[in-house]
Amino acid sequence: MHDASRPDARQQAPASHKAAAGNRPAAVLSGAALREAVVARALAEGFDVAGVAPAAALPETGARLMAWLDAGYHGDMDWMRAGAERRISPQAMWPEAHSALVLGLNYGPEHNPLDGLADRDRGLISVYAQGRDYHEIIKGRLKQVAGFLASRAGADVKVFVDTAPLMEKPLAALAGVGWQGKHSVLVSRSLGNWLFLGVILTTAELPPDPPGRPNCGSCRACLDVCPTDAFPAPYQLDSRRCISYLTIEHAGPVPHAFRKAIGNRIFGCDDCLAVCPWNKFARASRDAKLAARQENDRPALAELLALDDATFRSRFAGTPVKRTGRDRFLRNVLIATGNSGDARLAEPAARLLDDPSALVRGAAVWALGQLLDAGSLGKLRRQHAAETEQDVLAEWEAAADLPARISEPEQA
Repeated sequence: MHDASRPDARQQAPASHKAAAGNRPAAVLSGAALREAVVARALAEGFDVAGVAPAAALPETGARLMAWLDAGYHGDMDWMRAGAERRISPQAMWPEAHSALVLGLNYGPEHNPLDGLADRDRGLISVYAQGRDYHEIIKGRLKQVAGFLASRAGADVKVFVDTAPLMEKPLAALAGVGWQGKHSVLVSRSLGNWLFLGVILTTAELPPDPPGRPNCGSCRACLDVCPTDAFPAPYQLDSRRCISYLTIEHAGPVPHAFRKAIGNRIFGCDDCLAVCPWNKFARASRDAKLAARQENDRPALAELLALDDATFRSRFAGTPVKRTGRDRFLRNVLIATGNSGDARLAEPAARLLDDPSALVRGAAVWALGQLLDAGSLGKLRRQHAAETEQDVLAEWEAAADLPARISEPEQA
């Protein structure tokens, strides 16, 4: 495994990512020489760490995956089960593949994301989603490295960035890039657990790296910090309880049991990553293309409550947030609004009782139930007596049962 933070990291000039037979260099590389040249090129393209693993089956990983699916821990992510057989081995997707080059890109934050939990009138967007969509950034660089590999080895290549049934984290551990922590995220001794992963499969045979050795010991920090107890056991994640799943992948109303625990997290959750002790070796990302957009660093909830579809798309264009869609995002913002304890947010939340989306209307009811007294809430319900959507009506009933009572904010 090669780490760009080491002093012996080599760099080479860029080359075309697409190799043609007529353009191949006279001296075709193989074995250790090819591996050294390709890793050096990967580091030159901006990757921080690289490792090689065989592209053979991962039998233990496959068994764990099937047990995880059978337990229902994938929630609504039916695509996980649909592609399960192909996930067990890279060669199930591409039988001709011999080697997997796993590349990591550090996206370490400038500050501890947990510090924002106290800013209840502001929303927290997961570190990875505050800037440009990492898929596009990594894919372009992978293609450059893959093209170089193809041209120097005379081999075929395919690139993957979290868009195919490939188990990147177990493969990265097998390639020595790190190990999977008890929170299931890859951990690196030199970079902590703030790593984007990309994979290049190739028909070339590259010498593999030793697998990463687990170094979590008796530590339980990532398990114990989880606000929703999403880890039924070390190395197991129940997505149905995970805030990242609930605020990104889950399409319907967030179950009531988890709403208070979500706090002001409006897209994803970084808690289990942020507390990892190995982050003491992490560093803030120096990659300008991964820099967080200022407007996505703890945005004001009042501002976000005013987003319609057009302004949502414009504001989050080019970021991972956009793919979730405006309605799910506003659902999350309204949950954070209800948790804010700020009565000044009741007015913009109330305007969303007339939103075209039933998902948004239902979340608005819950938020107002947390912010208003029974009299004010009852008045709003009478004004919206024409509501017919069952999920929204259920929210009204639940809000009427346990309305929160708070005092008006003090005047400055």
